Amino acid sequence: MAADDQAKGGPGKNEVMQVSGMPRVIVTVGCMIGTLMQALDSTIANVSLPYMQGSLSASYDEITWVLTSYVVAAAIMTAPVGWLAGRFGRKNVFMVSIIGFTITSMMCGIASSLGEMVVDRLLQGMFGAALVPLSQSTMLDIYPPEKRGQAMAIWGIGVMVGPILGPTLGGYLTYFYDWRYVFFVNLPFGIAAVLALGFFMPKRGAANRSTGHFDWIGFAVLSLFLAALQILLDRGEEKDWFSSTEIVTYGVLAAIGLYLFIVHMFTAKQPFIPRGVFKDRNLNAALVAMFAVGSVLLSSSTLMPPFLEKLGNYPVELAGLVMAPRGLGTMGAMVIAGRLTNKVDPRYLMFVGFLLLIVSFWMMMQWLPSSPQSYLIESIVVQGAGLGFVFTPLQVVAFYTLDPALRTQGTSLLSLMRNVGMAVGISVTEAVQVQMSQVDHQSVSNAITPFNRALQVGGAVTHYLNPMTSKGAAMLNTMIVQQSDIISYLDAFKFMLMVSVPAIFTLLLMRKPPAQAGVKAEKHEMAVME
Repeated sequence: MAADDQAKGGPGKNEVMQVSGMPRVIVTVGCMIGTLMQALDSTIANVSLPYMQGSLSASYDEITWVLTSYVVAAAIMTAPVGWLAGRFGRKNVFMVSIIGFTITSMMCGIASSLGEMVVDRLLQGMFGAALVPLSQSTMLDIYPPEKRGQAMAIWGIGVMVGPILGPTLGGYLTYFYDWRYVFFVNLPFGIAAVLALGFFMPKRGAANRSTGHFDWIGFAVLSLFLAALQILLDRGEEKDWFSSTEIVTYGVLAAIGLYLFIVHMFTAKQPFIPRGVFKDRNLNAALVAMFAVGSVLLSSSTLMPPFLEKLGNYPVELAGLVMAPRGLGTMGAMVIAGRLTNKVDPRYLMFVGFLLLIVSFWMMMQWLPSSPQSYLIESIVVQGAGLGFVFTPLQVVAFYTLDPALRTQGTSLLSLMRNVGMAVGISVTEAVQVQMSQVDHQSVSNAITPFNRALQVGGAVTHYLNPMTSKGAAMLNTMIVQQSDIISYLDAFKFMLMVSVPAIFTLLLMRKPPAQAGVKAEKHEMAVME
């Protein structure tokens, strides 16, 4: 059975672990550190880009590659994590990934040119891609089924809170120290993770060298799809989307890559993502739900700062404080969901989470620059709680019925869908906000006519808003721009609400196994270990 498991690219007997007591706590901490490092670095450099731009003598278009290179590399290298773990052993891949991620983080911190920074970020993304799926599969293996809800709640804090706190931490380090500390901060955490996992994460047997050849064709076409899609999303708004030949080219390459990957997946003898993964109903539904969660996870937090700072005139530090409770809501909901997962049908918890997300976006659709801070914080806390109630049970339900031998592949796919969802969500919502700003500007401008009583001679505001004078026209335009911007942000929040609603229906595709399913799964894992 172990050989078969390894042939499928799964953990095999050398990877399924039983750890208890203090060693399990230490391994958990090591996994959490690895997860948090990768999650933080996906957003921590965002606020530092203007400072990097000056230090590296780069234009705005060029400096964005510091973000894009990391995201593209991480997305591409997430897919083969399962094969690498089966081939070289999970612990070996985990340790190399953490060490490589830490070293490349330091290389980013000492980079002296844009070329060096982009290459270092590519390498950082490649090493960091394995941290989230390997930490998740390790946590699933070291905790028995009845404790996996709590384990996923602990692990999920790093995944969900990391991207939320990344910009705040990055801004703090950049403001009080230097943008290079955004990358240097990973050094002590990387050393701690290496020590924790190196000494306490067990490794049974030797790595299986018979996992079959690496599917280079499948990997190449999937890489083509992910890279072209990410660059399309990253540059689409700047190039006016498909009116640009460059964006059309990226779209064609992405479509070709996806088509060839699907065809190859169902025709190759040994694709590097086993077809068995896609036969599990719960995991397939979880992949769709995870895409939806990823699409609103960062897109909402991307729109909040400019709304507060640009329209509400909030200072940077105050805007950060107003947004901080979102992470508290997420952590609190994760702790509660983790305790309830084994007592309540997890699908009910996810249903509550999606409802909270919908309610939060409805509340955000009522935002105004003059809205009380208490109302803004309430909306943000509700949204954080919704994400927490969805994420933790989703991690458990996704692997209810999945063969443990395919667990690492499943976690890799789940991480991939979250990353793709975040990339798509950010680009689409920003595009919606920009486009609706133009539409709303035109709509509001239509009210500026000679028939508007407020603008007629003798009206109360004629002296200030007379469109026939340069001063009045300028003041009118300023008001129109502000109002159209406010409405466009509310339109973007409405769009995110509409994205969250269909995700609820994925719960109908998920099934809860019989009461003995967890016992059978545990017996299966015990048989694999033996």
